Amino acid sequence: MHQAPSGPLPYYEDPGPGTGALPPRAWTGVSDARRVNLGGAWRFRLLPTADGADESFARPGFDASGWDVLPVPSHWPLQGEDGAYGRPAYTNIRYPFPVDPPRVPTDNPTGDHLRAFDLPGDWPGGAAVLRFDGVDSCARVWLNGQELGTFKGSRLPVEFEVGEVLRPRGNVLAVRVHQWSAGSYLEDQDMWWLPGIFRDVTLIERPEGAVADYFVHCEYDHLTGNGSLRVDCAPQGTVTVPELGLDIATGQTAVVPVEPWSAERPRLYDAELATEGERIPLRIGFRTVRVEDGVLEVNGRRVLFRGVNRHEFDPDHGRVVDLETMRRDLVLMKRHNINAVRTSHYPPHPAFLDLCDELGVWVVDECDLETHGFEEVGWRGNPVDDDRWTPALLDRAARMVERDKNHPSVVMWSLGNECGTGRGLSAMAGWIRERDPARPIHYEGDWSCPDVDVYSRMYADHAETELIGRRAEPPLPDPALDRRRRAMPFVLCEYAHAMGNGPGGLTEYQQIFETYERCQGGFVWEWIDQGLRARTPDGTEYFAYGGDFGEELHDGNFVCDGLVFPDRTPSPGLLEYKKVVQPVAFTADLARGVVRVTNRHDVADLSGLAFRWVYQVAGECAGEGPLAVPALAPGQSAEVALPDAPAPVKPADLVNPGNPFGAEACWTVRAVLAEDTAWAPAGHEVAWQQFAVPSPPAPAPQAPAAAAAPHRPHRPHRTDDGLIRLGPGLFDTAGTLRRLDGAALAAGPRLDVWRAPIDNDRGTQWHPDGRLEHMWRAAGFDRMQHRVDEVALGEAELTVSTRVAPAASDLGLRTVYRWRAAGGALALDVEVVPEGPWTLPLPRLGVRLGLSPALDAVEWYGGGPGEAYPDTRDASRLGRYRSTVAALQTPYVRPQENGARADVRWAELRAADGSGLRVAGAPPFWFTARPWSTEQLAAAEHTYELVRGDVLWLHLDHGLQGVGSHACGPEVLPDFRLDAVPSAFSFTFTPLRAGDPAGAADTPEQP
Repeated sequence: MHQAPSGPLPYYEDPGPGTGALPPRAWTGVSDARRVNLGGAWRFRLLPTADGADESFARPGFDASGWDVLPVPSHWPLQGEDGAYGRPAYTNIRYPFPVDPPRVPTDNPTGDHLRAFDLPGDWPGGAAVLRFDGVDSCARVWLNGQELGTFKGSRLPVEFEVGEVLRPRGNVLAVRVHQWSAGSYLEDQDMWWLPGIFRDVTLIERPEGAVADYFVHCEYDHLTGNGSLRVDCAPQGTVTVPELGLDIATGQTAVVPVEPWSAERPRLYDAELATEGERIPLRIGFRTVRVEDGVLEVNGRRVLFRGVNRHEFDPDHGRVVDLETMRRDLVLMKRHNINAVRTSHYPPHPAFLDLCDELGVWVVDECDLETHGFEEVGWRGNPVDDDRWTPALLDRAARMVERDKNHPSVVMWSLGNECGTGRGLSAMAGWIRERDPARPIHYEGDWSCPDVDVYSRMYADHAETELIGRRAEPPLPDPALDRRRRAMPFVLCEYAHAMGNGPGGLTEYQQIFETYERCQGGFVWEWIDQGLRARTPDGTEYFAYGGDFGEELHDGNFVCDGLVFPDRTPSPGLLEYKKVVQPVAFTADLARGVVRVTNRHDVADLSGLAFRWVYQVAGECAGEGPLAVPALAPGQSAEVALPDAPAPVKPADLVNPGNPFGAEACWTVRAVLAEDTAWAPAGHEVAWQQFAVPSPPAPAPQAPAAAAAPHRPHRPHRTDDGLIRLGPGLFDTAGTLRRLDGAALAAGPRLDVWRAPIDNDRGTQWHPDGRLEHMWRAAGFDRMQHRVDEVALGEAELTVSTRVAPAASDLGLRTVYRWRAAGGALALDVEVVPEGPWTLPLPRLGVRLGLSPALDAVEWYGGGPGEAYPDTRDASRLGRYRSTVAALQTPYVRPQENGARADVRWAELRAADGSGLRVAGAPPFWFTARPWSTEQLAAAEHTYELVRGDVLWLHLDHGLQGVGSHACGPEVLPDFRLDAVPSAFSFTFTPLRAGDPAGAADTPEQP
């Protein structure tokens, strides 16, 4: 049992919500009431404990001239140099203090803030409120020496009445902020622990007759096309909507024909709410959200969430995010076909929801509540099942709902995240349902779903998700709850954990969502890597994660699991997600010359898109043009005829029998914006698909009139110094290629099965049996030894027989290399046969070689332009691409395997003078080029540790293990496992000389 304190709890340890605050109300960003933004430079001092100083600093006349100056909004650990005000700390689940609710440590960093201000000259006096939009985690407030109150609930607003305390000049606002409080037990939300006043502080005039609160009720009847509008307001007033010809009293309902609001067509009507003392501009969106027959519908149509979980984050400022950055986030989302946001795990800055209304995004608005750390102690003392905390829970629910109730983008309320179960959650659900019955309620943490309208899960794997889609999941013990849950729509509130290289398996999830009506999509975890910008002593920039600030307890780079990097550069995972969830689908029947186009939007027809076709031969555009696609309604399909295939760019490619890919042709069909939108210009690509043209049958053999004399194969022979010469290649006595056309190789091609473990290989504490990295290292895949059994010189080939195997194991890979040469090229055939009982998948299977680092320019024909892996290759399209070696790398915050290009037919690497190497492969291969080795990549913990070396490492892989999302989600699906099976693959190496034009070796002579 916890020992109770001998006296009353201090306010920061009281489980209640606080004292002195006004009732919560709707957030109004703009009105004709005067406002004073109190952000800017504040005086600041940091105390080590919550009771380390008295309240004298809040009294009039206190001299704070010796204090530091700190910006507000801000987090104090991110200010100053070298941890002058403490340091950030990251934990995912575990509380960074003893679990003894509601008590917190004596060592409790406390920031005293002071702000002096004068009122504007035209300030009329009278009532006014002081509003805080976000303070972490507990604050006590004084104005001109008078205490206003205390509050908790870091990411929720609070207002105090201050009219009678204000002075025309010389006002002093004093705020004491504690990092730890009873509220901290409710805010264990998988993010950096960062105290401070991190959102706006505003003084707002409240003239006589000003709006105390208002609730805009807008519904849409999809059967009649009518919208109903009623605005409840205190005091009474009027509402005008000029575009609809409406001028009605508050409390009165009007029904008129309207265009509905949706994420795809965010139709807003400008309106004005007027009372005797205030005018507030409104943007009204008509929409109705309901669960009908087990399906979540908006305006009578099923919606499919193509969503992300979004933390508020900036790499320099933490959770201080400005309006421009919010808009940038949403524009990026819209451009990548994302249509929904879950505000994990707290309400966002209110201006973000204004932007969601404007740009069109479905929002699941989540309360500022998570008690996940109690799971570590068996949920003992969990506040959501302790009546002492229920007032705080209800307070948080009310402050969220009242603030955000007027946003059409908000289609569900979420009680919080990962809080276990308890009476407090039921109380919150009951209050919300009574206050706003027009929106469904979400909460994932109780799978029996007693308090919610939607069945929600996180990281259910594909098989379980499909069972749920069929409403065939295992039954609950309570038959009544089972029937209730089975009748609910299903949403994956978190899935496809986007940590590092990944997530894999997105396509297979999307197929389930599109197959089963009950499965209404989900929200990828998460939007952004929460890496904090840092610099090494020499100024090299990198992003820091858990443990980089000396935390006693931390969860490492688990804070970096987003679809965009900390600087908001899209990751390959975001590009893959865009392709997988694209709202237009294409299939083709090229024998009939048609493409079938399907509209997968929830609401919009295809009139806003233009369609184009591109025909490529050998990666080069041979023709392009418009494609006539009707304005299909959602769910509709149509067949559209393709034009006749254009003549190829290079007719010689079609007849050269020596180049299997020279005649390769494909169609690409694209859907682009027909006109500019608020989030992208006309021509922005929304969806695309490629279709390979079947190769024509080989012509019947004909006697050549004058056949050219074939190149004579080279015969391998030993040189005077014991080396082996074969065409342009020079091999050592062990059969390893050392020079090619006179150029030295740092390391000759040999079998490689190891990759620098990705985050999903490393696993987490939640998957102790699934850590592939651990199992791979235990099996010795990172330390394979190569034994040469025979080097044989034949009439036309050099054969090297080897066995590749780890120490302390009887597993092995019998590997035979067969080298041939003709016409200045060197060909390698590789055969691999496993020996022993292989049960683990291989990380990779291919060859690795080391080249000169001067070969910096890269061109290839294959998949691109970005990286791809077996289960993340939907966004890879066949083409001809150019890059540099540096640009091929993906800068994951924690370095790991990256940068592979899929389906490569050939690749060239050249130095500045044009010399270099061309590699062609059959079958097409995975191509990776790096300025550092796999071993260096695996050893690095941060990007600055990767230093370009004196070897360019080239990986030519026959197969790669998929990536999955097992850092927190499912393992790699069976179809993407790289099992050890007999394999054969080939490569052709052609030296390139200075002056050769790029791509000149499109049709290399084959040995």
